Amino acid sequence: MKTFYKIYNAIIFIFLYAPIVVMIVFSFNGIKSRSVLNGFSLQWYSELFHDSVIMNSLYVSVILAVVSALIATLIGTFAAVGINSMKGFKKQSYLAVNNIPVVSPEIVTAVSMMILFVFIISFFNTLEMGFWTLLIAHVTFCIPYVVLEVLPKIKGMDSNIYNAALDLGCPPAKAFLKVVVPQIKPGIITGAILSFTLSLDDFVISYFNSGSKIQTLSITIYSMTKKPYSPKINALSTLLFTFVMILLLIINIRNFRPRKKAESK
Repeated sequence: MKTFYKIYNAIIFIFLYAPIVVMIVFSFNGIKSRSVLNGFSLQWYSELFHDSVIMNSLYVSVILAVVSALIATLIGTFAAVGINSMKGFKKQSYLAVNNIPVVSPEIVTAVSMMILFVFIISFFNTLEMGFWTLLIAHVTFCIPYVVLEVLPKIKGMDSNIYNAALDLGCPPAKAFLKVVVPQIKPGIITGAILSFTLSLDDFVISYFNSGSKIQTLSITIYSMTKKPYSPKINALSTLLFTFVMILLLIINIRNFRPRKKAESK
């Protein structure tokens, strides 16, 4: 039976990752072809880094991901602390509201945010869709994931430590920074990395809320698919996949270490 499960899992992973492997292989293809391999070349990576449109989109995406991750992590951490202090039906209600953006289709969040921005902009003719609307939209859909990462860490923390700090005369704000934050720091870091990854990878919300004067990397890749085929798409997608995989490995390693320490104790 174990052999069957191993074979089954192997087939699933092959089915999931075979297209990505093909994409990575063809990103080093020596000719401009989607079906024929001819030699090894870094030509498409070289052309990728000399493409001003792609580089500008990458700059916008990285800045957007960093800023939105920082803001979402800050707001999400305080939201998790507030939800943890609640009890009963009120706590469950807030958790349910927090989980709605996570389980609902992304297109719903994207369209609803776009309608909200258009409604606000109609009252202020000087405003327009651009980086700020994109930033607000990204922060909005990243916050619930930060809450889901930080909340379990708060639940697993001994609340008596914080109360002891208060009894010893430590101000609440200082007690929170010196006592609570170190205890929940793994969850905060994981939430920040996850927010950064989600923001960098997002297409649907960016597409509906970016306006016409700004483009993220995902929108640029989408626009490249409408033009004649260019292997630069393979090179760019390979770099993005590698970068996201590294971040996911960091997240899993950070989650695995505390678990391993707890099991050893």
